[in-house]
Amino acid sequence: MTVDVHQHLWTPSFIDALRRRSRPPMLDGWTLLLGGEPPYEVNPAAHDLDSRLKLNADLELALVSLSSPLGIEHLPPEDAWPLIDAYHHDAARLPPPFRPWAAAPVTDIDPVRLGRTLDAGFAGLQLPATALGDAAGLARVAPLLDELEARGLPLFAHPGPTVAAGPDWPDWWAPVVPYVQQMHAAWYAFQAYGRPRHPGLKVCFALLAGLAPLHSERQISRGASVRGLVDPDMFVETSSYGPRAVDAVIRELGVDVVVNGSDQPYAQAPVLGLGDAARHAITVANAHRLLTRKESHS
Repeated sequence: MTVDVHQHLWTPSFIDALRRRSRPPMLDGWTLLLGGEPPYEVNPAAHDLDSRLKLNADLELALVSLSSPLGIEHLPPEDAWPLIDAYHHDAARLPPPFRPWAAAPVTDIDPVRLGRTLDAGFAGLQLPATALGDAAGLARVAPLLDELEARGLPLFAHPGPTVAAGPDWPDWWAPVVPYVQQMHAAWYAFQAYGRPRHPGLKVCFALLAGLAPLHSERQISRGASVRGLVDPDMFVETSSYGPRAVDAVIRELGVDVVVNGSDQPYAQAPVLGLGDAARHAITVANAHRLLTRKESHS
């Protein structure tokens, strides 16, 4: 059965915590208010547990995570923790096939608190790519990554908040432009600065890392010594892309680091048509390797 490493589900405690807020990010009924962005009408059915269970009937495992584009991880600690704790409270109690990614504010680095959350059975930690896109960001969150590495658990890098689009920009602008740019930066920053400090950490980058792996030829032409090197612990997941992009990334990295992700309820998992062997690797085997605890290098 298929594994989906990338879903979002707003649970009752999390929704209530957003509604208790008096400033963005907040919910007014089902209207989402973010700083500097127009109101967004959330579809309640998109976060209905029974409906999602029916959609996930053929899944062995569905990993759910906090919605990092809301910017919660970047809030001051007194604002971030109540929302994250509310998310953790319900996420830890979701029925199969769900399993949650943990969340943590990047404004209050607390590996001990993360460890207690991971002890509750969370798959690993999701952090916004906006906190991972340079040396300073990776240095700031390094204690959290050390905790993951010591436990042999993975990091999931997901797009974070964006600067509001102009009034005439199309609705697809944020997912296609800033999200991709964030993931591109996180991929190369981890390669350059994160991997030397965290040699045994497994990392999964959402949306094929913004197709960053396809820029290796340019990277090499500008002096990088990475020709022919593939990091077996840097995974990419497929959300928002289809067979052409996935095939191109497989040609660059090999099939063994590509994992299936849908980004439910905002998108569907791609139908790749790349053959049974590739399908099994992407939808089952690679996800199990990503999520299986590995021996620590520390």
